[in-house]
Amino acid sequence: MFKKDQIQKELKNYNDSIAQNVPTDDIKKESEADKMRLLEIEKVYRRGVVSVKDLISPSAFKADTNFIRLGDKFVNTLYIVTYPRYITVGWFDAVLNYSIPMDVSIYYYPLTSEVILKKLRNKVGNIEAQLSADYDKGAPRDPKTQTALADIEELRDRLTQGTEKFFQIGFYVTIYSENLEELKKVMENVENIFGSRLIFTKRCMFTSKQGFSSTLPMGNDELYMVNNMNSSPASASFPFISSELTSNDGILYGINRHNNSLVLFDRFSLQNANAVVFATSGAGKSYAIKLEVLRALMLGTDVIIIDPEKEYEHLCEAVGGTYINLSLNSDSKLNPFDLPKGMTKEMNKSDIIRSAVITLKGLVRLMVGNLTHLEDSLVDRALLETYAKKDITADSDIDNLEPPLMQDFEDVLSGMEGGDDLVQRVKKYTSGTFSGLFNSYTNVNTANKLVVFSVRDLEDELRPIAIYTIVTYIWNVVRSQVKKRILVIDEAWWLMQQEDSAKFIFALVKRCRKYYLGITTITQDVNDFLNSPYGQAIVTNSSMQLLLKQSPASIELVKKTFILTEEEKYLLLQGRVGQGIFFAGNKHVAIQIEASYTEDQLITSDPRQLLEIEQAKKEFSDFSKDMQGTPNAK
Repeated sequence: MFKKDQIQKELKNYNDSIAQNVPTDDIKKESEADKMRLLEIEKVYRRGVVSVKDLISPSAFKADTNFIRLGDKFVNTLYIVTYPRYITVGWFDAVLNYSIPMDVSIYYYPLTSEVILKKLRNKVGNIEAQLSADYDKGAPRDPKTQTALADIEELRDRLTQGTEKFFQIGFYVTIYSENLEELKKVMENVENIFGSRLIFTKRCMFTSKQGFSSTLPMGNDELYMVNNMNSSPASASFPFISSELTSNDGILYGINRHNNSLVLFDRFSLQNANAVVFATSGAGKSYAIKLEVLRALMLGTDVIIIDPEKEYEHLCEAVGGTYINLSLNSDSKLNPFDLPKGMTKEMNKSDIIRSAVITLKGLVRLMVGNLTHLEDSLVDRALLETYAKKDITADSDIDNLEPPLMQDFEDVLSGMEGGDDLVQRVKKYTSGTFSGLFNSYTNVNTANKLVVFSVRDLEDELRPIAIYTIVTYIWNVVRSQVKKRILVIDEAWWLMQQEDSAKFIFALVKRCRKYYLGITTITQDVNDFLNSPYGQAIVTNSSMQLLLKQSPASIELVKKTFILTEEEKYLLLQGRVGQGIFFAGNKHVAIQIEASYTEDQLITSDPRQLLEIEQAKKEFSDFSKDMQGTPNAK
């Protein structure tokens, strides 16, 4: 054993001899003892040099008959022996997405087409001779032989035309496990996955070391267990096939359940920014949308929400939004006769007034019921005269004029022949039970990043009318100033029950892209929504869809509408809260909605969590009062 000082001295002498250009002849005359001493010194030196192999090598390695002991891990390798006649793109995804540590190596060895064509020609001759002999003997037709002949002839044509190449392929999968029993179980599961696709595999026996080495990132195929294959099935074996919806821009919608990647997307990058959300009650649809709203606000997008169950109040308060509660006794009012401001450059005044009259006719139908042709004509003429009564005509400055009220409409109707019946039906909204809602000037302020309209305190009879009025008002605001906005209509099936409101929502969905608006429609009553012709059209005109857990009663309709596979159908039936399928354009992935703790506290709809939050607020308030009453409190 050499001491450190001696090694350094010998190395110094050796380097000095090289630096002094000692003649080669003198070096050759060194004794064998000197050479051995220098070699020993170099070995000692090398022991102190750390290489990459030293860093990645295991602490121990033992090759056994049918496994390898790699440190504290047990390892073995599978290789593919035979393939079925047909394999589809993505056949390997079930193994790739199997949640186990594994290494996969695929070796492609290109073969010369001339050699393959010669062998195929000989094979065709043998098969045709066999068929001819069977025919002469009167033997029954062999479909297997005839199919093989047809496949070979097709392959010969493609190889000759140059549209296909020929390869030998080695496909190896190395599996790691904590113990030997678990290794056997996992390998059996992987073999079953391959077997379900009619792919036969074998384990490495007495060649476990070669199998392990073949899947290291060294490019050495020590097994060389190959199959002949042409280009098409060879390309189907490409392993990187997991669907992803990850982009550089947008917001985080959730986690891809197939490969744990992020579903990061910008809805405004699609053909249109509209979205539909279908789920049963309690499946997490409002939770998912509130999460999107919260994250969209952070990126500067304005959001307007129609809230039927007061679910968004806590979120609105937390971000400093405007919460507008509409009811018969509330101070917040909306005037259905409002006109969009600043639209005279884009549309002429006649078109603005005509559009407002058409929208109001739909509202009147919701209020008074179906109209006869005569009543429809009367309402049309009365609405025009109601605007004219306030000097709102094609020749006036409509941006600076005060719009009429529902009372003005009733007054005009009462002075028209044949309008008495309509007047009686309208009185309910001007001087009757519902007079506090639609017969006042608008006094709400929507100049905020988040505006929420609540209709929870309205009677069921009034909800469709109120939502229709709110959407009309929002549409006027959107057209008056173009900004990046999202409109969320929760429980949209309220509007799909009436043809006029359904038609109006469909028109908005088709036109909103021009005004940089994305409309999100949420519903739990899937059958009512999709059975409406306008509901189907809204889905078609929405580039983004989110399907969460569905009920057995509606799953077949959902499957037909969204062209789902059987696996996707069962995923929607058996999924837990927050799990579903996320569609964006032509892509879709299985998604898990995930929120941080802080986000969860702001957006939760779980009654138990809400009670806990309210209790915590009360305790904090009581504590603050106690501290204020303490003499030494500052």
